[in-house]
Amino acid sequence: MKICFATNNPKKIEEVKAALSDSFEIVSLKDIGCSDELPETGDTLEHNAFQKAKYVKEHFGVDCFADDTGLEVDALEGEPGVSSGRYAGEPRSDERNIDLLLKNLANSSIRTARFKTVVALLLGAEEYKFEGVAEGEILKVRTGDGGFGYDSVFVPKGHSQSFAELTLSEKNAISHRGKAVSELIAFLGHI
Repeated sequence: MKICFATNNPKKIEEVKAALSDSFEIVSLKDIGCSDELPETGDTLEHNAFQKAKYVKEHFGVDCFADDTGLEVDALEGEPGVSSGRYAGEPRSDERNIDLLLKNLANSSIRTARFKTVVALLLGAEEYKFEGVAEGEILKVRTGDGGFGYDSVFVPKGHSQSFAELTLSEKNAISHRGKAVSELIAFLGHI
């Protein structure tokens, strides 16, 4: 069975391929000839994930799953949330997003936050949703050089290192995306 993962991130593709049996062929947007900018105009992670998956299904006719992730910071009333990737505006920049986050938290002693990921799966005529959450805290300075996004300023609960300091396998075992993708893989494994 062929399923498109609505991403061109090779690391994400390999993670999912490695966890699934050979009965599934996971392909990227590039593999199906999609170079379009996928729509993300929703006001929730769920809306954006389904919006991207539906776009691929409607325009390319393949079963598809897509994800959307946001960082919710308690002291900022849930911001940046659904706007995490574009928090500091266009063009997207992890560095500028982190700079703005740290600036907005400069005078706050409340550092609790969480990453949330929603994975939307369109399989035939059916729609499915999988979610993952990682609770933690925002650091005052960047640490580590791995990962991407806000990883260098996010320490998951129960750990002393940021996501950017953990190995990929350590991060995947506890991360929001890892949890959501594990649910997806468990579901697909029973089909």
